[in-house]
Order: sequence, then structure tokens, then C-alpha cells
Amino acid sequence: MSESATSFMDRAFELAREALSVGEVPVGCVLYHQDHGIIGEGRNRVNETKNATRHAEFEAIDRALLWMEKNKIESYAEVFAKTDVWVNVEPCIQCAGALQMLGFSRVYYGCANERFGGCGSVLDVCAKDQRFRPLELHGGIRSNEAIELLKEFYRCENPNAPNPKSKEGRK
Repeated sequence: MSESATSFMDRAFELAREALSVGEVPVGCVLYHQDHGIIGEGRNRVNETKNATRHAEFEAIDRALLWMEKNKIESYAEVFAKTDVWVNVEPCIQCAGALQMLGFSRVYYGCANERFGGCGSVLDVCAKDQRFRPLELHGGIRSNEAIELLKEFYRCENPNAPNPKSKEGRK
């Protein structure tokens, strides 16, 4: 992997650590266009916004769309076809589907998402038999580091998690 490519994953991890520092699941995402450089980045903001769709990938996509608007670029499809996604955790089913539908070219990710992964861990929404162009997937990049961040998050209390129901008296 080239030094510049490593920097995109470095930035995704920086964003993930920022998310962790404010009580979010530590996921960061960078969108890198081959001609324009970084056009969008984001981190999870689900707890902060109380909106379950504010995953790092969607935050990055929103910023990329703002970049396109500012630069008077009308075709998101042309831009995203030349854009790589760098994320420290495998995109969930929702995000993987969106990335494929929007026509991104490649996804580079850290650890597998064994609970919600949409790039093969749980469901492969990017399979070649879909009606959209398949995503080129590259996983396992700095996987152990991504897993450690997730473990750190799950060791902490989530103030937005529902109170667990007592299992006493269940048959």
C-alpha cells in the first residue's frame, strides 16, 4: 500500500478516535477522488444527533455533495465512480448498499463488522448479481487496531442505550 493511501486510512482512524472521544461508535470515513483528493470525510454522529442514519459514510457523502455543489459539479455519478472509500470498519448493510447505489469504485476497510457488515461478513450487498456495479472491496487493513477501538467503545457505558430488561421470572 502506498504512503498516500496509508494517510487516508490514518485519517479515517483519526476520525474514529474523535468519535470515540464523544461517545460514538468509533468509525471514521474518508472519500478520496483520484483527481481532486479528499472530497469528503466523516465520523459516526448517531448518538450526538439521535439519528440512526448518521454513520461515518453518510457524513462523508454529505460533505462530498456539498463539495460538488460548491464546485458546480452536477454529476455525482461521475465523481463517485472515481472515488475510493476509506473506512476503519466494514460498512454496515445500510452503508454498503448506499455506497454501491451511488456508484463508488472501491472500498478499503479495517476490521470486519461481524454484527452488521454489508460487504460479506453478514450480508454481501455488493455481490456481482446485483443491478448495480459491484464494489471492489479491500478489507483487513489495520484490522487489529480497529477492533481495539471497538472494544474500547463497548467497555464504556452508552448513555443512549435502552435500560436492559430484567430477565428474572422469565420462563
